[in-house]
Amino acid sequence: MTDESNNQPESTFSPRIGDTRPAPQVGDTRNPAPQPSTPREPGQGGNKNRRRGGRGRGGQGGQGQPRQQNQQPRNVDAPVEASAPEGSSTPNEGRKGNNKNRRRGGERRTRAQGRYLMCVHSTKDATHIATLEGRSMVEYTVAKAADETNQIDGNIYVGRIQNVLPGMELAFVDIGIPKNAVLYRADISIEDEDIEGETKQENKRIEEMIKGGQTIVCQVTKNAIGAKGARLTQEVSIPGRFAVLVPNSSTIGISKRLPDGERRRLRKIIDAVKPERHGIIIRTAAEGVSEEDLARDVASLSEKWGAIEAEVAKSNSPRLVYRDLDLAVRVLREELNDDYRGVIIDDRELYEKVREYVLAVNPELADRIEYYDRSTEELPLFERYFVHEQLHRALDRKVFLPSGGSLIIERTEALTVVDVNTGKNVGTTNLEETVFRNNLEAAEEVARQLRLRDIGGIIVIDFIDMEPKANREAVASALRQALSRDKTRTQVFDISELGLVEMTRKRVNEGLLESVSNICAVCDGRGFVVATGL
Repeated sequence: MTDESNNQPESTFSPRIGDTRPAPQVGDTRNPAPQPSTPREPGQGGNKNRRRGGRGRGGQGGQGQPRQQNQQPRNVDAPVEASAPEGSSTPNEGRKGNNKNRRRGGERRTRAQGRYLMCVHSTKDATHIATLEGRSMVEYTVAKAADETNQIDGNIYVGRIQNVLPGMELAFVDIGIPKNAVLYRADISIEDEDIEGETKQENKRIEEMIKGGQTIVCQVTKNAIGAKGARLTQEVSIPGRFAVLVPNSSTIGISKRLPDGERRRLRKIIDAVKPERHGIIIRTAAEGVSEEDLARDVASLSEKWGAIEAEVAKSNSPRLVYRDLDLAVRVLREELNDDYRGVIIDDRELYEKVREYVLAVNPELADRIEYYDRSTEELPLFERYFVHEQLHRALDRKVFLPSGGSLIIERTEALTVVDVNTGKNVGTTNLEETVFRNNLEAAEEVARQLRLRDIGGIIVIDFIDMEPKANREAVASALRQALSRDKTRTQVFDISELGLVEMTRKRVNEGLLESVSNICAVCDGRGFVVATGL
């Protein structure tokens, strides 16, 4: 470091250490009010310069805490590869040496801002996708190698009705895989001319709507879980990046997550891009998208459906006619937006496939797709970002809360029970306040654990008893607010007099524990071995 660089802060700021107030700077609205002069230690000057020089790099008052992202200067045009390599010269080398690495780390963050980071690790049998919010893992998805029975959701089949069960209002359908799929009455879609008589479709019985041996075109909406077969629907839809095509339908829809102004804009252009015989649903990712881009996406989906119709016309035998994208690419199609600061993939083939897809549908985000070379990196991807450590904690039945309390999560075939305990949290004022604060903390963590562990079905949460009704309402409100960040549909009831909350979460996948484990061959998953000789 040269003498000129050491003197740079001195020439920029005229006050000396010990001045009663900093010199006014142009556009600086954060200068504190005049304070009485206080003596300083000789080594405190570096902290003062670090506070002033920290504007725009995420520092705040020299305390090392991250600044809000909307206060950072954006550098969206800088590519991912633009960061300086370790040991190279940067314009900030004139600062204090102990602050250089932190400043350069802040520069790397400004190239792509976002609250989420996605780490994708490929193995021989599956692809593991971890989503991090900051440093905390919030979602973990396992995409097993696609075959004829696993990861078939989204695929379109020609199916043949095997048998109809009027008492269950469902039908078993042969789609060309070993286990028959299930088609419920609510998922049957037939044209008006196919209905005999004047009775409306909603009043028809299932045996009057479909017959054994009938051939249908259907789509898998849920993979087979346990002993249950895959679930089907006749409401076929083909999702794209910005829209979903609903063939042979008049459906028109716009995502409710979009703001009102954006919904009005899209409503004006939806007639221009809608195909004549098909319906479309505009997705949340279409926010700010031009009419040309939206029309191009819809045209691509229409071409896919034309190819599917041609494939269906070839034969009526049960078989696959359309395979959806790999789960890793599908997750990016559903999730990737400006909220993601990066997607790191440690498999070259998958990286090329994902990058090609993102370049085609969202080229402005292509620079956020990065390849993690296992041969040159010191640590595996999941160890570098502490995914393994958090994954093992997510499989434990006990979860510790920051204040000392804990959660006990027990899963059964019928439901999942979450017990809230104070543990080492003894509070500072009184028992009611301690219980209330512990329950608020638990509500936030329960929502995170349900999302992370992908727990579905019926869930019962046993909060610690609270006497005041206002406290119970506050905890229930905090739970609903925390669950609102989960894209999976949930339904929550109020806290009962016993302190119990009953809720449901839609079961989409088999769950984190089942996806990364196998049932014990000795105890058959019961968790204990009966003593011999009895």
